[in-house]
Amino acid sequence: MQALIVIGHHDPHSLTHALAGQIAEGLASAGHRCEFADLASEGFDPRFSMADHAVHRRLAPAPDDVLREQARIERADALVLVYPIYWWSLPALLKGWVERVFSHGWAFEYEGGTVIKKLRGMNVHLVGVAGADAGTFERHGYSDAMRVQIEHGIFDYCGANVLSSTLLDDSEGPTAALLLASARHLGEQLFGGTRAL
Repeated sequence: MQALIVIGHHDPHSLTHALAGQIAEGLASAGHRCEFADLASEGFDPRFSMADHAVHRRLAPAPDDVLREQARIERADALVLVYPIYWWSLPALLKGWVERVFSHGWAFEYEGGTVIKKLRGMNVHLVGVAGADAGTFERHGYSDAMRVQIEHGIFDYCGANVLSSTLLDDSEGPTAALLLASARHLGEQLFGGTRAL
């Protein structure tokens, strides 16, 4: 099986990148392959432009950079997003990737006032890296907000299956190194059908 690991962090020396690497190592140890989409180092432009607006209105085909990203997703058996949590959501780089790549006509379509979900069968794993601890997310409702916004608002809207949503929390605390083992285990189990909590 093959996973596309999308990294939504600008610093190649970040914990987010190290965690993505551990997920890849776990996948490899379980006999699977992966491809990285390192959005920052590849220079992906997350800004939704007039060209993207024209795609949304079905007035023009998608730009080449969007077509390349869609092709990478189509080659994969699973999509894995690895990202820092900024302001209780996706960072702008990754949010812009979603806005541009999950476009009208490819990810969803409107027909007679109904939304057609075009990504049925796509399996998604979300790995958020948080500075705060899990208790903070629960006390303030951030976990629920992120589930509604990301899992339901993006992926369910397009028909994709979010098989796991993992919060690697307290990433700035003294036990941050332990998160690397958690990420490797996630990679080992990615195609095992279990749901991480």
